Amino acid sequence: MTSLIRHITLDCADPYTLAGFWAQVLDGAITDEDSPGDPEVLVESAHAALLFIRVDEGKAVKNRIHLDLQPQDRTRDEEVGRLLALGATVQGDHRKPGGLGWVTMRDPEGNEFCVERSAAERAAS
Repeated sequence: MTSLIRHITLDCADPYTLAGFWAQVLDGAITDEDSPGDPEVLVESAHAALLFIRVDEGKAVKNRIHLDLQPQDRTRDEEVGRLLALGATVQGDHRKPGGLGWVTMRDPEGNEFCVERSAAERAAS
């Protein structure tokens, strides 16, 4: 039998706050068992479960693993705008003329993630 990924775990300074950001990104929810100040906070969504764990040390280098997001009901550029409004920042813009490419972003604690084109945008090209 194979293993399944149960959670994707992110080390962070403030689990509840960072979990709130990602709950909005993924249209998910922080579990009812979690509250501000908890050392571990779980976000569950239709497609992923993210576990945020408090650590003392801050993020110092580029992530060795990151999430790639594909918008479901908006374009890549609309999603980038939504994520900026939620508190993300752009680290690198890799969009190309004609619509190809992606945007590398950072969450409020500096963890990198990418926003790709939606399935509809991919089908149209």
